[in-house]
Amino acid sequence: MSALSRPVAVRARDLSGKPVAVRGRGLSLRIRPRPLAVTFLLTLLAAGSGALALTRDGLVPPAEVLGALFGAGSEQAAFVVLELRLPRVALGLVVGAALGAAGALFQQLSRNPLGSPDIVGFNSGAATGALLVLLHGDPAYVAAGAAGGGLATAVIVQLLARRGSFRGNRLILAGIAVGSLLTSVNSYLLTRAALDHAQSAQLWLIGSLGSAERQQVLPALLGLGVLLLLALPVVRRLDLLEMGDEAAGGLGVDAGRTRVLVLLIAVGLSAVAVSAAGPIVFVALCAPQLARRLSRGTGTGLLPAAAMGALLLAASDLAAISLPTAGPLPVGVVTGALGGVYLAWLLGRGRRR
Repeated sequence: MSALSRPVAVRARDLSGKPVAVRGRGLSLRIRPRPLAVTFLLTLLAAGSGALALTRDGLVPPAEVLGALFGAGSEQAAFVVLELRLPRVALGLVVGAALGAAGALFQQLSRNPLGSPDIVGFNSGAATGALLVLLHGDPAYVAAGAAGGGLATAVIVQLLARRGSFRGNRLILAGIAVGSLLTSVNSYLLTRAALDHAQSAQLWLIGSLGSAERQQVLPALLGLGVLLLLALPVVRRLDLLEMGDEAAGGLGVDAGRTRVLVLLIAVGLSAVAVSAAGPIVFVALCAPQLARRLSRGTGTGLLPAAAMGALLLAASDLAAISLPTAGPLPVGVVTGALGGVYLAWLLGRGRRR
């Protein structure tokens, strides 16, 4: 009997709120109804934020927006919706999902709520690699530069932390130190660049979706999809590491191999986000924690975090283009403000406790 024809045991108790267990040869999957429902709801809200962004100023009525999306309507409406607005909305959803998923993996890997790629310096490293390509190379290789910079930063942080398990407060401190150093390196690169290149790169470093184009969306979406598919079977093994390396090893989990694989996937997700929109801050930090509070789940919570990241970035970009300022704000300004408010709320909540 082939592996595909072997029976798969399914135990479903979703009506009582307990996990749905699916098991078979080479397959072990637990589906919890509440996190699944939260993921679905957050996805709908993110799509709704994107829809509002398409009709934000009333220049194109909602009926014409729908017509443009389905190939009908005027040429002017099709140009505004399909060429100017839809790429920005779609790229924002993809980048937000990548940041949320990367934050969930980093926090579970480090077992620290501050273990997000923007806090531990991985986004700064990815930005350094991308900047080197933007200023001194071919812009077509920005994603490769971001991935290389993020991976090199991860290796340096790991060496400084001097822990083979890639966790603990030493990791956070080492990441903050390396991130601060790389921020200085990025500033130095800007001072040595031509004025027009420096101006566009500075806007990119803040985090912006204003220059989104149609050809950027498909590669970012494919990168996100592939990395999430790679992450899903690894998340279960990562969650088992909470019991300790010895206990997880008794269940057949190779702790070192699992951590390296998770690290590579998380760096890849960060690179997808940074290469597309710059090092947007705080989404990777806040999204996993907010999603975990809503789903009341344990473990990594990969899909709820990705959906929450998409919602946070879509809503932040909608606010950035809707605020009555002299011009559209970079979305990184809004996410930074929201992140500051979130951290202040956490401090106040901890003080009350």
